[in-house]
Amino acid sequence: MNTPTFQSLETPRLVLRQFKDEDLSAFLSYRNDPEVARYQSWHSITESQAKDFINKQKSIQTGMPGEWFQFAIVLKDTGVLIGDCGLKVNKEEPRQAEFGITLSPPYQGVGVASEAVACMLDYAFKILGLHRVIAITDCLNKSSIVLMERLGMRREGHYIQNIWFKGAWGDEYLYAILQQEWLQKKMTPRIGQRV
Repeated sequence: MNTPTFQSLETPRLVLRQFKDEDLSAFLSYRNDPEVARYQSWHSITESQAKDFINKQKSIQTGMPGEWFQFAIVLKDTGVLIGDCGLKVNKEEPRQAEFGITLSPPYQGVGVASEAVACMLDYAFKILGLHRVIAITDCLNKSSIVLMERLGMRREGHYIQNIWFKGAWGDEYLYAILQQEWLQKKMTPRIGQRV
């Protein structure tokens, strides 16, 4: 896969870019919020771990098989970091990938997740040329389920007690969307939308 060096992506309200050293404080703040970590693989993050994460992310480019590339989600008008969304290209099958998203609580439920992930999916399918992207979410994570369905993703799997997660067996849903489905969805006008 030969892709141009990633610079940044823009939406009406957001910029998706690589992490910078100055993101440390905001990153620590939302990554250490227990409500944010509720359905994530971590409980909290130390300052040292956060610095290591940011330094590693500065050396990764999008589309590297087997590596999570985390897009820093920044408000366009203020430059404030409000979250991140990650894309991991499958090492064995590099035309497939998985994504995830983490947002600071004040920016949850206001359409920021949809805007950021839609931008990332456009990039994944149009620039990286991916064939299929998946997301896995806890069956109790209603916000994540709504996000996947709003993006037009299809629920392909319901795993029963497949993961030992924070002291208990958990159930997960697997959602997926193909490049052709995403591109067709983007081309289909919504009612009231100008063509």
